[in-house]
Amino acid sequence: MYNRLRELREDKDLTQVQVAKYLDMSQTGYSQYEIGKNDIPTRVLIKLAEYYGVSIDYLLNVTNEMKPYKRA
Repeated sequence: MYNRLRELREDKDLTQVQVAKYLDMSQTGYSQYEIGKNDIPTRVLIKLAEYYGVSIDYLLNVTNEMKPYKRA
């Protein structure tokens, strides 16, 4: 999962600082997610999925399908 976060960020040519700012947190805190040192809270997973336009299942490596689900 953690490599997927980094790949998504790098594919969009974003820095950890930019993503951390979007999440309203420090770069250091965000970097802990990318290296797998800290678990990612659900609210942050939701924001990241929305930010990158992918499903949470994709972020969690449950599927390789990037397309998010339709909202109910």
